[in-house]
Amino acid sequence: MRNRGWILFEALRYIGLSVMMAVSLYGFFFMIMNSFKTEAQMTINYWLPEWKNPAWENYGFGWKAVSPYIWNSIYIGLLTVAGTLLVGVISAYIFARFRFRGKETLYIAVISLMMIPGILTFIPSFIIVQKLGLLNSPLALIIPGIAGGQVMAVFLLRSFFEQISRELLEAARVDGATEGGILLRIVLPLAIPMVMTISILTLLGSWNSYIWPLVTISDQAYWTLPLGIANISSGYDVKRTQMYAAYTVASLPLMAVFLFTMRYFIEGLSSGSVKG
Repeated sequence: MRNRGWILFEALRYIGLSVMMAVSLYGFFFMIMNSFKTEAQMTINYWLPEWKNPAWENYGFGWKAVSPYIWNSIYIGLLTVAGTLLVGVISAYIFARFRFRGKETLYIAVISLMMIPGILTFIPSFIIVQKLGLLNSPLALIIPGIAGGQVMAVFLLRSFFEQISRELLEAARVDGATEGGILLRIVLPLAIPMVMTISILTLLGSWNSYIWPLVTISDQAYWTLPLGIANISSGYDVKRTQMYAAYTVASLPLMAVFLFTMRYFIEGLSSGSVKG
């Protein structure tokens, strides 16, 4: 009787998860489905796919419309990730492996920034960027992105670095390795899943940011993808099917990132210890 109840519970759980997954994926399927229709086909058959005469020209419009913004988002996102990792890895390694006066107090001060809502620092950040003369340039997005990603990077990486066997690092020092060599050749290879997790989260934050680029970037040549999509959507002569194609094209880079890095992302989230 107990086994039957457990089997029934598992069956209901999987059915519920399957229904939620289907509902979540239908929106994406709906977008792709309608991106291959003409406006007339979509008006006649809105909810079901149209298998005859797919409108490939929609994707010509979609690529032409969003590709400049995609490249902007890619290089801004990659530079933000690189800067976040450079500063975050070094800072976390220092917090994890060095002793100095006031280390724990400084670390608590850094981590406490996670409790401050981003909206409270929005205006001060804007004033700083304005005083530095960075408005209307990619640096207005890159530098605040690097600064904002440090707290999470230091928090996650310090905990991970502290789990690495001290005997392993001491053996490397005995063999003549410098601290930089230990970090690059021993610590970082062990921390690849965590580094990839931080990279993906940082890239997502940069890629999806809308309000900050909206107020700091006025030159359309520097617009990122969210601003570009909003601008395209506001066009009076843009068809719905063309917009669905543009949305689909805009989603491809992040889909590719997750396709090739999901294994590391899951490993990073589930990393609890490193056995020496």
